Amino acid sequence: MVERYAREEMKSLWTMQAKYDAWLKVEIAAVKAWCELGLIPKDDAEKIEKNAKFDIAEIDEIEKTTKHDVIAFLTSVANNLGEESRWVHYGMTSSDTIDTAVALQIRDSMNIIIKDVKEIMESIKTRAMEHKHTLCVGRSHGIHGEPITFGLKLAIWYDELKRHLENLTSSLNVISVGMVSGAMGNLAHTPIELEELTCKYLDLGVAKASNQVIQRDRYARVITALSLLASSIEKFAVEIRHLQRTEVYEAEEYFSPGQKGSSAMPHKRNPVLTENITGLARVIRSYAVPAMENVALWHERDISHSSVERFMLPDAFITADFMLDRFNGVISKLVVYPENMMKNLNLTGGLVFSQRVLLELPLKGVSREDGYKIVQRNAMKVWEDLQQGKPALNGAGESLFLQNLLNDEDLRAKLSEAEIRECFDYGYYTKNIDKIFERVFGC
Repeated sequence: MVERYAREEMKSLWTMQAKYDAWLKVEIAAVKAWCELGLIPKDDAEKIEKNAKFDIAEIDEIEKTTKHDVIAFLTSVANNLGEESRWVHYGMTSSDTIDTAVALQIRDSMNIIIKDVKEIMESIKTRAMEHKHTLCVGRSHGIHGEPITFGLKLAIWYDELKRHLENLTSSLNVISVGMVSGAMGNLAHTPIELEELTCKYLDLGVAKASNQVIQRDRYARVITALSLLASSIEKFAVEIRHLQRTEVYEAEEYFSPGQKGSSAMPHKRNPVLTENITGLARVIRSYAVPAMENVALWHERDISHSSVERFMLPDAFITADFMLDRFNGVISKLVVYPENMMKNLNLTGGLVFSQRVLLELPLKGVSREDGYKIVQRNAMKVWEDLQQGKPALNGAGESLFLQNLLNDEDLRAKLSEAEIRECFDYGYYTKNIDKIFERVFGC
């Protein structure tokens, strides 16, 4: 799936060519740093920067003998240089090259993910503004609760993504560090200034202390940030899937001309994109545990993390990028049905107004317990009436619940007809939507 559907910008960051390009960038940066510090002659540094290159096929062939990818890479680079090749990788260990290079790959990948999230946020904001006052029913436990607006639902998603954006940006800062600290991280063979200069050339921060590797809590931070993001995107996708169910049908994925939903049933319009997103989120989350398990390496390092990261990092980023792009398409093209939302809002015969009535009774001196009994017995009768086939609304547009309340002598002794009818005003539930939007969107 990843190879077939991967978006080119992200995919290009995780090819073998990209990996070795990043390695070479680190090696050249170190050479330039050594030159600035006076170890390497300027002519040699210029020759290396100009002529250093590698051949992937040659690296593969050399590695068959060396069984060591960095040595194979360095040999291939040296084959394209003269005597100046002696300065390449001087005082460094393999992880100085690899981990610093991976930081470049993750940094650039995280910037794409951050851009993806910002694009989704803009799409959600557009749809939220469009449906700021579109009434729909709020549900808890899958059961109708009280009126909300579809725009409020989307505003919550936007606010959630703002937190992810902060988390991703923070994680980007945590991972954007390199090191040139040597075999055990003690900087015995290189001056500390070399590490600082090398990272400066690469536009990276410096790991203030390292052993033979960049510490893997940084990687775990990145992967868990992606996993959390994926969980929220799945949450949004699952909501859309529920809204598209035939019995609900308040919104659905755009169904393009010529699209087919089923090989057997020509009528089907399935939420295949959001179902796909749900599955992809599971894949991304599956990397969170091995990423955290990679934190605990033996002593100054082992390589148990390496085999995990070789497919965890490209797969997680490529899959996340694809998932985010797909969800942006879903939300920007989402078909919304306000009429069905209102139909469903009236489905339970006015029961969505029960708390509004309940809250009026203590104001009239009725205890909460007694008030609850009055409202509940009338509400339970509505459920019974609906099961018996009575319409939720009568010919005058009055709900079953309203009719029951108006006929309840105990309630009428406390509330007038006008006061009861006032409890069935949808505007009561949307009066603070503008303020909520101002807090979320700043407008």
